[in-house]
Amino acid sequence: MELNVQKGKHIGAFSLGRCFHLLFKRLIDLMSRRKVAKKRPVAPDPVYQSRLVSLLVSHLLKKGKKSIAYRIFYEAMTQISETTSQDPLEVLRQAVLNITPKVEVKSRRIGGAVLQVPLEVKSDRGTALALRWLLIAARARSGRSMVNKLAAEIMDAANNTGGAIRKREDTHRMAEANKAFAHFRF
Repeated sequence: MELNVQKGKHIGAFSLGRCFHLLFKRLIDLMSRRKVAKKRPVAPDPVYQSRLVSLLVSHLLKKGKKSIAYRIFYEAMTQISETTSQDPLEVLRQAVLNITPKVEVKSRRIGGAVLQVPLEVKSDRGTALALRWLLIAARARSGRSMVNKLAAEIMDAANNTGGAIRKREDTHRMAEANKAFAHFRF
């Protein structure tokens, strides 16, 4: 069906603009942005019964290969327990706690200038950042196997050293340098 309509002409009882208005209104009703996504519960892992381990393994996996990610993680935990003779889950918790940032900066455009505004980090976001930074630092380490790199990075983070701790300190330093813009929080 071909419509041969000129600007300002009416199609029956509706103008062309009205038709578009109704069409977009219907689309907006279908694609509403009012609801906030619900947090999905994370199932604990089978060995340690820990949600933190499940989150770390989910960040660790590549191309959907979760069984390989679990194998890498559990071998790293075994290596940590042999090296430190401590509970590896407690070492991991301490490492994540040490890496978790308290403040971060977010860009905000004010009067044509882009300012770095320091904001406090919520607990869920802090944990997610800590896990991400831990794995980025582990992957950046030199060495052959991911098991050794992950174990070394977790032990370093538990002792307040390593690449992930450096990243947290850089983030805190950025927030401290821009604390003059803290009143622009949103």
